[in-house]
Amino acid sequence: MNEIEMGHLRRCVELATEALAEGDEPFGSVLAAADGTFLAEDRNRIAGGDSTRHPEFELARWAAQYLTPEERSTATVFTSGEHCPMCSAAHAWVGLGRIVYICSSAQLGEWLTDWGVAPAPVKSLPINEVAPNIPVEGPVSELVPQVQELHRKLHSRSV
Repeated sequence: MNEIEMGHLRRCVELATEALAEGDEPFGSVLAAADGTFLAEDRNRIAGGDSTRHPEFELARWAAQYLTPEERSTATVFTSGEHCPMCSAAHAWVGLGRIVYICSSAQLGEWLTDWGVAPAPVKSLPINEVAPNIPVEGPVSELVPQVQELHRKLHSRSV
């Protein structure tokens, strides 16, 4: 992981922090070109009632509209949390390349169980169980504590 990639991951944490401050779940994502150049970013926007407004899904839509198939295949999505099954599928269907995530869905699931949070309506699956041909890297252990703290803050509000 080079410094440019770590910068994209730190931006994911900033976006997740913004999402939490706006009443959303703390997830943020950055899309970068093959050379590491920033292309687009988004954060969770589900507070309005549309639970499909995940940043990874929005970046897949953006990429389908603005990038060529070749550009999509060599792009990387950096994200605060491992893609859910919906976002993994969107990523694969539009032909995006590598995914780098900070915390895994398994880690998040363990935290939520420890905090007594009810399970999500969709089963959590590793990215490669949904989209087996996508190169995936994560977790990124040095940033996991920051993401965990954002989720702790979210769920301590709802208790």
